[in-house]
Amino acid sequence: MNLIIAKINQDEISVPEIMAAADSFMAKGDPQAARHAYTAWLARNSADPMAYAIYFNLSVVLGRLRDAPAAKIALERAIALNPDYIPAQINLGNLLEQLQGPFEAACQWIGVVNRFPQITGENIHFLTFTLNLIGRVLETGRSHAQAEESFRRSLDIDIDQPEIMQHYLSVVQQQCKWPVIQPWPSARGVTRRDLLANINPLTLAIYTDDPLFQLGNSFHYARQRIGDCPISYVDSHAPLQQRPAGRLRIGYLSAELRNHAGGFLMAEVFELHDKSKVEIFIYNTVAAPPEGMAGRIRSAAEHSVDIADLSDSQAAQRIVDDGIQVLVDMQGHTYGSRLGLLAMRPAPVIANWLGFPGSVGTSFHNYIIADDFIIPPEFEIYYSEKIARLPCYQPNDRKRLVADHCPTRHEAGLPETAMVYCAFNGQHKITPYTWRRWMSILRAVEGSVLWLLESTEAINGQLRRLAENHGVAAERIIFAKRIGNADHLARYRLADLFLDTAPYGAHTTASDAMWMGVPIITLVGRSFASRVCGSIMRSAGLPDLICSSGEDYVAMAIDLGLNRDKLIAYRQRLVSARNSSVLFDTPLLVRCLEQLFTTMWRDYVQGEQFPPDLTNLDLYREVGIALDQDDVEMLSQPDYEERVRQTFIQKSRYCFVPKDGRIFK
Repeated sequence: MNLIIAKINQDEISVPEIMAAADSFMAKGDPQAARHAYTAWLARNSADPMAYAIYFNLSVVLGRLRDAPAAKIALERAIALNPDYIPAQINLGNLLEQLQGPFEAACQWIGVVNRFPQITGENIHFLTFTLNLIGRVLETGRSHAQAEESFRRSLDIDIDQPEIMQHYLSVVQQQCKWPVIQPWPSARGVTRRDLLANINPLTLAIYTDDPLFQLGNSFHYARQRIGDCPISYVDSHAPLQQRPAGRLRIGYLSAELRNHAGGFLMAEVFELHDKSKVEIFIYNTVAAPPEGMAGRIRSAAEHSVDIADLSDSQAAQRIVDDGIQVLVDMQGHTYGSRLGLLAMRPAPVIANWLGFPGSVGTSFHNYIIADDFIIPPEFEIYYSEKIARLPCYQPNDRKRLVADHCPTRHEAGLPETAMVYCAFNGQHKITPYTWRRWMSILRAVEGSVLWLLESTEAINGQLRRLAENHGVAAERIIFAKRIGNADHLARYRLADLFLDTAPYGAHTTASDAMWMGVPIITLVGRSFASRVCGSIMRSAGLPDLICSSGEDYVAMAIDLGLNRDKLIAYRQRLVSARNSSVLFDTPLLVRCLEQLFTTMWRDYVQGEQFPPDLTNLDLYREVGIALDQDDVEMLSQPDYEERVRQTFIQKSRYCFVPKDGRIFK
């Protein structure tokens, strides 16, 4: 360091040399030395034509030192010296987001976009990158239409951006803008195939009940995200088989063990685990505060490790060092997932449970935990993992907090005597088929209302307009304000009947409704997400409200809306059976879960490792893309597998056989 300072003081160091010296300090883990070197150089060379680049590099070092205010000043000086230096303009937006908020960041980035009068090979990367940043902060801020526009502009410039296409489709879906898959003209032309080939697994599960397409898409999505895995810990598994008999070490990998749906479901599971049989490790992929649900869960588990700031290899090594025998992946293809970590096989057995409703489609998920309703034997071909079954797939917390005060209907903005249908799933789960069914129900039951969770004013307005398009007055669509979970549970009592969405139905929301004594009508399909609510209702003792056709769904909802005595009887059945139902027998679920873990480990030790079946998964994806998913509701098609078979034959004149031969040559 002293030599560098001496050279600076003697004006004997060039711009490339000071950059190289600072890079060397950073590589050695000494950002303070890099900061000192850059600051000393700038003190003597502020008029140098390349000073703007040194200020920019200094801002990066200051960012590493978590000194955002100083980094902002350095960037502002770089921009003052060279206003056309786009990387500094972009990075200033990042710092403004951190220091002042997303609005200020978006304004900065919009200014960057406006600096590009023409799209050229030189600026195309900066332009799309900045548009994507704008889209991200707008999406996070729930400015969906503006986010859609930003993503669309970026895709018009460069369509080869799979992640941006995924965000684009998601914000379209969240706005209830149908059809979601809507090609548009551009310089290249964005086609239906472009959109479907880049849809993410969760968006696809909402879009269509096509489990083979979902399986193939999960496989493709995982492969794209992971790439080549440079590290494998498979060789570290053998010593675990020689471990003396004792408690089984179980790891839960999750981003949701906090004030989130996953945390609300799982809290009591951790409290009921038999610590004489299992030793529980939690690996949090997203940092959570110590209080609230996260604090309760941390207290229940013996080990809770935050790995949000660890690389995949560091986190995998930690799991290996902990000697985990069965690792439960509770994220799959959802926010906070760590597929790169899992690809390293840090545990001998990896099971997919609860966080993602479907097959993850990888070579390293050995099991998927479900039940015999969600995955009956004839549907096992839709999964690459081996099926492990509980009495009921979804756990529940019997200690959930419910507010003492329940508002009146007047206080909630509901009519006092009307039939109140509620649908408290996220509005992104609403499809045009579901909406048409709901409108048919409202038209048939005079004075009835549909009670939805509020979204943005724009989306609320969109749904009211869609109601009017179906001959239903806009005021019959009522929106519930978003409030704390305990207060939200209490107001369930104001609803008469819950209308489920399809093909992605209620999961945690269904358990909440059951707990509060509100019956649900659900329409089941073939895919995992379409069958969870049916599993919950069966386990709660109301299997007769599970429908297998859209016509039955509408007829049943109308019948119960017009025959309140019948509806009251269902409510009474639900409440009286709550304490004895399988759905809320959490001790039974935990005992069965521990038995599943024991069986998985025993099978592994005995050499039965059940490698995932990845046969034909790319072909399933190609067939799904080719099928007409917009004008035909796949959930309602009795000849689904024959459609798949015929589409494949027409597309490629080649025939394939899934795992058990159910689709023939």
